[in-house]
Amino acid sequence: MQLEKLSIINYKNIQTATLDLSPKLNCFIGHNGEGKTNLLDAVYYLSFCKSAFNPKDSEVMRHDADYFVLEGDYSTDAGEHEQVYCGMKRGSKKHFKRNKKEYKRLSQHIGLIPLIFVSPADATLIEGGSEERRRLMDVVISQYDTPYIESLSRYNKALQQRNSLLKQEEEPDPTLLELLEMQMAEHGEEVYKKRAAFVEELTPVFQHIYQTICSEREQVSLEYVSHCQRGSLLEVIQRDRAKDRIMGYSLHGTHKDDLIMKLGGYPMKKEGSQGQNKTYVLALKLAQFDFLRRTAGNTTPLLLLDDIFDKLDSSRVEQIVRLVSGDDFGQIFITDTNRDHLDKILQGSGFNYKLFSVEGGEINKKEG
Repeated sequence: MQLEKLSIINYKNIQTATLDLSPKLNCFIGHNGEGKTNLLDAVYYLSFCKSAFNPKDSEVMRHDADYFVLEGDYSTDAGEHEQVYCGMKRGSKKHFKRNKKEYKRLSQHIGLIPLIFVSPADATLIEGGSEERRRLMDVVISQYDTPYIESLSRYNKALQQRNSLLKQEEEPDPTLLELLEMQMAEHGEEVYKKRAAFVEELTPVFQHIYQTICSEREQVSLEYVSHCQRGSLLEVIQRDRAKDRIMGYSLHGTHKDDLIMKLGGYPMKKEGSQGQNKTYVLALKLAQFDFLRRTAGNTTPLLLLDDIFDKLDSSRVEQIVRLVSGDDFGQIFITDTNRDHLDKILQGSGFNYKLFSVEGGEINKKEG
């Protein structure tokens, strides 16, 4: 998949921008806070119908504006044209269209434009709670498996309803409680199976990429843990119903799943340096790219790399440059404050690229 043309109006600090893009490499240079990440987030929005950073759509609109519009003209790997439009007025719902036809449900759009976004915010994958790591799995799986989105949505709905019952002062209706637990178990086990299969296939690719970047000096691992591994999920959920009632929420289920990240057999959270943590997350995301490339309808995902070189030694930067310059990667968007890093990528690469400067939300094409 390639994004040929991007139009932005009133998205965060970008008042207006219309960009004709390179099919291979698009580089955005500027100081921190100028709008580079906002531009990548606009591209992300067109794939996922939401921002990577702001949960409320009203938060992505320019402060002094009463609407925002994003438009992308894409070409598929088969050469077909796709036009995606998103518009929203302040105080009303957003409209998402594919080839001028509005979606009935936004979930129908997910997976059309597969995308991997690597940013400094990914540090929360290691430092943050398990919900960040579950989201990592969900974002990738939902791009190639539409039924997964449905299973996850139904599980979460049953979970919320069960939690509401557990919180109420009077004793919950046991029949209704059991019905919700059965729904949680049914859809939760589907979610578990697909997450487990994904992690099993992803892990060796991730380990290979990490070792390539660190020149085989370090060993990493990834382990998926879930309450489903204790037996029947229904039994696991119901076993502690009395304790759940005291706490007022569900203690067991796939909403507690986690990924254990290790370096040399020890927790990454305690063991890794800033450079190692950044390498770990980058390798994980590049492995996801490889996975999506092979599974998402044979469509090459877009790769968004936001300020990835900071805190990395020159050896790791060199290996990353070599990796992303390869034929396995399609269209790449990359931001940096340092032109030197981008020049290293461009020197002798021989492939098509465009260079843009970003300043105060204004984006202008630069000569190479």
